[in-house]
Amino acid sequence: MDTILRLAVQKSGRLSEASIRLIQECGIHFNHHNAKLKCTALNFPLEMLFLRDDDIPGYVADGVADVGIVGQNVVLENAVAIDTLEPLGFGRCRLSIAVPRAFDYESLASLEGLDIATSYPSLLARHLERNGVRSRIHEISGSAELAPSIGLADAVCDLVSTGSTLLSNGLKEVETVMESQAVLIGRPDLGEDTQALVDQLRFRMKAVGRARNFKYILLNIPNESIETVSRILPGMKSPTVMPLATEGWSSIHSVVQEDEFWEVIDRLRDAGAQGVLVLPVEKMVL
Repeated sequence: MDTILRLAVQKSGRLSEASIRLIQECGIHFNHHNAKLKCTALNFPLEMLFLRDDDIPGYVADGVADVGIVGQNVVLENAVAIDTLEPLGFGRCRLSIAVPRAFDYESLASLEGLDIATSYPSLLARHLERNGVRSRIHEISGSAELAPSIGLADAVCDLVSTGSTLLSNGLKEVETVMESQAVLIGRPDLGEDTQALVDQLRFRMKAVGRARNFKYILLNIPNESIETVSRILPGMKSPTVMPLATEGWSSIHSVVQEDEFWEVIDRLRDAGAQGVLVLPVEKMVL
């Protein structure tokens, strides 16, 4: 029987669509609709299981799934025997403590002896212990931001992306417990054939992840400025330079990191670049 890699992803929630999109960007095609709990890829030996995010680490640790995509916060909260194989660069958020806006907060010690509501009791308890603070932790399954307004707790510890939910509930963010993003997790005891499939999947994921951080850029430049522009645009090794039909001009092709893009564009314009064309990069294989 041919080996099938079993991948657990979130059935619904903040990581669900991004996880499915990543698999598709890896060139893996499948038929899926929300009513299904699992589906099989059409062009790769992969079966996807759609689970609650809190269940994914346990399913991987127990061998029901070989690998999974889940938030780092869930991995660390569950503390089961799994390996973190790859950071995936999406689903970024932070686990933070928040208090009512009128609360006089000076430091974490301000929470000494108070009640904190959270869905992440283990992470919060470890953070408080490291800082020598003793608070009462109330574990709740969701909507932690409501706890202070209904008298359940004095503060909350919850995931924060933009902070708008906290603000709309009269809370202010005062302490970051941890930064989180989506990660690929796996069992440490995978067989040789399964491990080979995991390596193939990770290779594709890395190629997709690198591409998200770069833009492909084409521009025209006077030949006397080629050396200057080449120093601005080193590319993956060096930029591609091709002569144009117009004498004394060349076209330069390269890649630019997303977070440096606008600074680089300004420097290219100062160097005499014209006709700058920018394209997204779909995959980047090193």
